[in-house]
Amino acid sequence: MTPSGIPLAPFYTPDAHFDYDSELGNPGQFPYTRSNFATGYRERLWTFRQYSGFGTAEESNERYKYLLSQGATGLSVALDLPTQCGYDSNDIEAEGEVGRVGVAIDSIRDMEILFNGIPLDRVSVSFTINGTAAIILAFYIVAAERQGIEISRLRGTIQNDILKEYASRGTWIWPPRPSIGLTSDTIEYCATNIPLFNAISVAGAHFRDAGANAIQEMAFTLSDAITYCEDLISRGHLKIDDFAPQLSFFFYTHGDFFEEIAKYRAGRRIWARIARERFGAANDKSCMLRAGCVCGGASLYSRQPMNNLIRVAYENMASVLGGVQSIFTAAWDEPFALPTQESTTLALRTQQILAYETGVAKVVDPLGGSYFIEELTDAMEEKIVEVMDDIERYGGMVRAVEEGYVQQLISQEAYRFQQQLEMGERQVVGVNMFVTDDPSPDIHGYAMDEKRTSIQLERLIDVKSSRNDAKVRQCLDSLAKAATEQSANLMPLLLECAREYCTVGEITSVLKGIWGEYSQPVVF
Repeated sequence: MTPSGIPLAPFYTPDAHFDYDSELGNPGQFPYTRSNFATGYRERLWTFRQYSGFGTAEESNERYKYLLSQGATGLSVALDLPTQCGYDSNDIEAEGEVGRVGVAIDSIRDMEILFNGIPLDRVSVSFTINGTAAIILAFYIVAAERQGIEISRLRGTIQNDILKEYASRGTWIWPPRPSIGLTSDTIEYCATNIPLFNAISVAGAHFRDAGANAIQEMAFTLSDAITYCEDLISRGHLKIDDFAPQLSFFFYTHGDFFEEIAKYRAGRRIWARIARERFGAANDKSCMLRAGCVCGGASLYSRQPMNNLIRVAYENMASVLGGVQSIFTAAWDEPFALPTQESTTLALRTQQILAYETGVAKVVDPLGGSYFIEELTDAMEEKIVEVMDDIERYGGMVRAVEEGYVQQLISQEAYRFQQQLEMGERQVVGVNMFVTDDPSPDIHGYAMDEKRTSIQLERLIDVKSSRNDAKVRQCLDSLAKAATEQSANLMPLLLECAREYCTVGEITSVLKGIWGEYSQPVVF
């Protein structure tokens, strides 16, 4: 069986009932099973987008410039937990976490420093941020304006997928329904003003990290996407073709090589049919599941950690053969600490060697037509749709999350995986087989020291002391009024807040006062 439970035959033969045109088609043709694009990677490689961010904006800026100098073709910004959860760096809740797992962003000043010397009209930037995504997007837009850039030229992605936070990751702030509304505000704004920027990356990756299998990862992700589309269309301002070309998706690629390839192929086919048949999409771009992925994450282990280099390389190849659009390859030392410059460079080189030395990018969907791959893709599609139908019968993704149903399914799968690992049914080299007594490597991880924390806190104090308090109050009051009355898209108001140096914590607190805070359901 595959890790998701799909039975495997010893070998595969032609399927007499297989219809090439309806089930497969040529690359770049509906239903996009083989590829979103006719030329695959022959004319344009996937984006090499290394995830990075730590400490202060100055330190992360240095790392971004280094990555770009070494051949990265996009940036992926990691934000620290206080920023993700809506706290300023001087909040008591932020103590000990400032700059620890990402860069600290309190105000537009931090964002300007973060991208100082980086031309935002020529570099695609992605942000892994959800609860405060609209705020961070506003800061980014204003930072671009201050570089003198026309915002319609901005390219990149903001994750902004709040639904999966309630079920898997935990950086939620407000209850689901107003949070989905804020997500829709950002998508509407970008559809009108920033047509090259992806206002959401529907992110199944974090379902996977929480313990979901490959089938559940894709099914929950597509169910989330349906929810966002329905909310946007119900507003009456946009049709599916007005915003769907800006939807993007994000996944983890784990170790079962062929299952992961089939997952991406099946996901493209399912989404193409949903967009066209359920939502009436006429634009081909609306039907494309444009996906980025991470190679690493929960598939990496602290035991015999150098083995992670090999794991990431195989996952990288599976991602490319699956046809994704951007890839982040994790560093081998991530189970221990934030990666060093050396391990980060090696992770980037993994992608570059694959792209330029192995020949995998020379042919579109080279495994297409394989008896095994096509049957596995069909089986994945069937199982993914079964899970999606189950969610619909439950009442949809919002209800399933609010009542803890999705969380329960994930926790059951995570428990099953752990049992299999401990009993040796799931084999992991260096963990439950071929185990040695080798000591752990000497890791010199990043540590946010008091001096760096002081720099961040002093900058926040300076921002608050030098801004126009009357304009700050006016901006926050206008935001509160609009949120209370549900009278308008909040993005223009968030942009005004950013321009007047309102902080992440201040904006979040205002909306907490209107919408309240979310409490996670108890799941058994």
